[in-house]
Amino acid sequence: MEATLEHHKITYPTGATKWILILTAISCAILELIDTTVVNVSLREISGSIGATTTEIAWVVTAYAISNVIIIPLTSMLSDLFGRKTYFTASVIIFTFSSLMCGLSTNLWMLVFWRFVQGIGGGGLLSTAQSIIVGAFPPEKISTANAIFGMGIILGPTFGPALGGFITDNFSWHWIFFVNIPIGIVATILAWTYVTDREGAEKPRKIDWWGILFLVLSVGCIQFVLEEGTSKDWFESSEITICSIVAITSLIAFIYRELSIDYPAVNIRLYKNYNLAMGSFMNFMLGVLLFGTVFIFPLFAQISLGWTATQTGAFMIPSALCTGISMPIVGKLLGSGKNPKTIILIGIIITFAFLMIMSFASPDSSQNDFYFPFVLRGVGLAFMMSPILSLAVTGLRGKEMAQAIGLANMIRQLGGAVGIALINVFLTHKNAEVRGSMLGYVTDYSSASTDRIAAITQNFVSKGYDAETAKALAYKMMEGIVYKQQALVSYDQGFFMVGMSIVICIPIVFLIRYKKTVAPAKPIADH
Repeated sequence: MEATLEHHKITYPTGATKWILILTAISCAILELIDTTVVNVSLREISGSIGATTTEIAWVVTAYAISNVIIIPLTSMLSDLFGRKTYFTASVIIFTFSSLMCGLSTNLWMLVFWRFVQGIGGGGLLSTAQSIIVGAFPPEKISTANAIFGMGIILGPTFGPALGGFITDNFSWHWIFFVNIPIGIVATILAWTYVTDREGAEKPRKIDWWGILFLVLSVGCIQFVLEEGTSKDWFESSEITICSIVAITSLIAFIYRELSIDYPAVNIRLYKNYNLAMGSFMNFMLGVLLFGTVFIFPLFAQISLGWTATQTGAFMIPSALCTGISMPIVGKLLGSGKNPKTIILIGIIITFAFLMIMSFASPDSSQNDFYFPFVLRGVGLAFMMSPILSLAVTGLRGKEMAQAIGLANMIRQLGGAVGIALINVFLTHKNAEVRGSMLGYVTDYSSASTDRIAAITQNFVSKGYDAETAKALAYKMMEGIVYKQQALVSYDQGFFMVGMSIVICIPIVFLIRYKKTVAPAKPIADH
């Protein structure tokens, strides 16, 4: 059964076909996003298994992130070149096969190579999945489509650490990749059966090879700098300096190239659309918030509060479920004509409240203290996510819609990388600053610290240690106490800084242009 919008002669899927199509697309998007974070909690086990150092094993994450962010803006062009059905199905197959090879990898560089390939398949899934979901709804239902896709964006990175921790603790790290295989096989069959080519799609007359090359160099180098900058001490490293120069030069060349030819690989002229430009900034901040909080909380919980990886990951699931419950509510509010600016502002305020509460955590904080803040996080992200996704594509159709979706997803992923890099830099400096302040109080002239060390020493003596060993153990224990305290203060201030950065979005929201249409069913612009 097909429903037809006569004005555009576009057919929309209905009934079971529509929901199987949407379920296939959203499952693939979630799968892709889970794999951005699933390995993070397993890196220690992987490095021990394949004999890699802590620095080297970071490439398992970096390789996926770089290929992912390179391919995302090219998905619209590749989708038109090969046909959306063929390209999406091929992306599922590449993702699934590379997952198998990741699990079978026996050394570091084999694993890094297959993670890079997995990122190419995964990046193709993310933006194409969004364009499939958006394309399954008429223009007036775009809020519903983006609410569905938004759930995937939240659920993926949140479930990743929980799933990774559970699998690593109970099976082995290989299974964090093998678990993709049965889902990938089912998704391949469903994609080939139900995904259709985009209506009105035309194969590119020429392929913009120079544009693709400049994009790969610029985005790839930017992602590398953001991922590796902290560990390589930023511009003290010649690698980071060279990559930064290449990134800037290639970005300028890419922009010039795409604006000067009539067959660009990525249509950046779309940024003439005022709301798309505003939406992109908001998307960037959304990436900072989404990936930044997923990055900082596990460190905070495991280092300062002593939680296990599984415990940390599982705790974040209720927050994602709150988002899942809130998304349809937000979709209905937008669908009924509520001003999206108001909804985004509510989301910013709720998310800011979450970050402020987290910034007051203490050594005595327990799980019970974090349930309510994480409910706020889930609801706040839902109120921000759906209107921002809609904002980035409102009024666009067909090829332009697909291009805008690719750009929006790339910018959000880059926002996440920038957020994590900045939080890492902030925490490194803050740790050193707080440690310096704290050690000033742990001296032979401080009665509080000498009394504490004496009590700990006496405790070790009572357990049978000699006086010298007991004193050495007491100092070691005191060092551990100081480290936990300094980490706690640093993470608290980290949450506070992310909260302050979200406040920057408020003036941007007021700059968004919103005009309530009398007949929402009528498209805003006809391309």
